[in-house]
Amino acid sequence: MKALEKYKTILFLTFLAICVLASLYFVTHNEGLYDRPIAEVTSSKIVETTDMEDITGNKDKVYIQELKAVLKNGKHKGETILLSNKYSMSGANDQRYKPGNELFVTIDDHQKGSKLTGNIDDVKRDLYLMIITWAFILFLLIVGKKQGLFSLITLAVNALILSYALDAYLNSQNISLLLACSVGVILFTLISLLMVNGFNEKTYAAVVATLICTFMTLLISYVVIRFTAGNGLRYEEMQYLTRPYQMVFMAGILVGCLGAVMDVAITLSSSIFGLFEKNPDISTEALRKSGFDIGKDIMGTMTNILFFVYISGGIPMLILYFKNASPLGFTLSMNLSLEMTRALTGGIGIVLAIPIGIYTAIYFVNRKRVTS
Repeated sequence: MKALEKYKTILFLTFLAICVLASLYFVTHNEGLYDRPIAEVTSSKIVETTDMEDITGNKDKVYIQELKAVLKNGKHKGETILLSNKYSMSGANDQRYKPGNELFVTIDDHQKGSKLTGNIDDVKRDLYLMIITWAFILFLLIVGKKQGLFSLITLAVNALILSYALDAYLNSQNISLLLACSVGVILFTLISLLMVNGFNEKTYAAVVATLICTFMTLLISYVVIRFTAGNGLRYEEMQYLTRPYQMVFMAGILVGCLGAVMDVAITLSSSIFGLFEKNPDISTEALRKSGFDIGKDIMGTMTNILFFVYISGGIPMLILYFKNASPLGFTLSMNLSLEMTRALTGGIGIVLAIPIGIYTAIYFVNRKRVTS
């Protein structure tokens, strides 16, 4: 039996190594699949340096970089192209290119001597994305093993479900985004918890608690926003949407708080069922007390995680506003009103998930006691 397990492990690792090497080879030799010209930088030199003042009043150096690159696809494949690149030290809207970088380019109609000239459109990043993706997959498989594999599958399935829900909403005027996301949330919860944790009472308790807490959080958010008329919420970042801002924001709250609520629910359910399995005679009161002790321990960290996740995206704009001496209240209101609301709403969901998750798990534990 051990020899068979070892053989399966070796076979799986071999298959995984082949997949990694094959995918990395593919993304480094797939230029022929692109319609846009791709050029690999072979040499670069700085031909000019100037000083300029940025929007915050700071001095910033700007460099003009002359590049030589070899085209890797299209009718000019193998020919050299001359490119010019302007970049700054801050690198906010530009970057410096080095030999080996692959760039999407536009070829000019005129030529400079015997060389082609062109402009840089973007960087070909699929190699780096593939490396990061495989690093994530390998770490997940090493730590989670079989459950890690199921987590990958559920992640892919959930991404497809979300994509389908958004496509259905965008392609139809009769489908509500909130309704589409609500159906998606139910499917996300069922697929994520059942596939990773199996079909058992522990998972059923986590599913019930997750759905109750998520939709209760949505209801509370809706009531508060409705009674306050959304005062204090700044929807400027959604100004290019052609759909109702408030509905899109509510859908974001629904999907955003799901992950944190699900995490708390399965943690509490697993803990309570773990205590019960070790000591089937443990009292309901002891389970309840242990559950609340665990809930208090994870409540602060989970709430902080939500805060950091939502606020981190606004740091560049906060720095820009503060550098221009904008008042604190105005800066926070303009840049963080939606993020703070999402974080606070997710915090409400986490707090609700503790008692609801505990009592739901205890209900399933007591039902298991009766049936056994």
